[in-house]
Amino acid sequence: MEQHSIVFSPENEPMRLDLFLSQTLDNESRVAIQRLIETGSVLVDGKQVRPSLKLKGGERIDVAIPPPLPATPQAEAIPLEVLYEDGDLIVINKPAGMVVHPGAGNETGTLVNALLAHCSDLAGIGGELRPGIVHRLDKGTSGVLVAAKHDRAHQILSEQFSVHSVKRIYQALIYGAPEIDTGKIEGIIGRHPTERLRLSGKAKNGKHAVTRWKVKERFGRISLVELRLETGRTHQIRVHLTEAGFPLLGDPLYPDGGRCNNIPDTQLRAMINRLGRQALHARCLGFLHPTTGEYKEFTTEPPADFQELLDYLRGK
Repeated sequence: MEQHSIVFSPENEPMRLDLFLSQTLDNESRVAIQRLIETGSVLVDGKQVRPSLKLKGGERIDVAIPPPLPATPQAEAIPLEVLYEDGDLIVINKPAGMVVHPGAGNETGTLVNALLAHCSDLAGIGGELRPGIVHRLDKGTSGVLVAAKHDRAHQILSEQFSVHSVKRIYQALIYGAPEIDTGKIEGIIGRHPTERLRLSGKAKNGKHAVTRWKVKERFGRISLVELRLETGRTHQIRVHLTEAGFPLLGDPLYPDGGRCNNIPDTQLRAMINRLGRQALHARCLGFLHPTTGEYKEFTTEPPADFQELLDYLRGK
């Protein structure tokens, strides 16, 4: 049983319990969260509640997620934006809000379910519950993702990710204005000492992580940055930027210190709250093709909600 304890910050605007948890727990959909709440696996201040409970600030939420079922994911005809496909691999533009692989209480609606319907030869590759998956993006992160179609392609692509030879560039909207235009954040990332859902650079044990960043545009108290990953740790960008004092807009898990509530522009504040996720987009992915050895690179623009924020900021 996977246990989580979360405190709903008083700095947050009031929000439904099921919505908050679906934004906070990366691998759980809102439907899965509602099932957990209705079956008593979620307690608020020690009490069983309804999914529609409005959180106002300071509540302690305990979540117990049962272990994943050892079952093969089912194929689902979910539309995919395919950027490239051949007999070895498929590259897609993952939408924000889509979980990459099934988990407990979240057996449907994932990228894996969609890939199984789209590609008939994915079964068994990468693990029973994660066929074809070489790397992942957080549920709230959009952008380019590659999946393998057979074991050899999976092994070769996985090795490239393991030795950090894959080109990975992200775009993010952050609070704050860095004094310099470029820099590097480096250190270990491990489990947060008190918040079990979060990771931290202050962990006692962790893995080495390096993120290079560059300011692309400045909008006063908000900046657009480009990030290049030298490593690929879970939540790496979100941890590095938050702990450097530049949290991502809209991130439900890593606190912004009340910066959204302090924005005087009510329209901008409402747009950030509507985003409901971190303003992070995996813009570019480059790797060597596992069969031909040819370098392949794919680039996508941010989704509409991210672009709407960016256009508004540019207009101001």
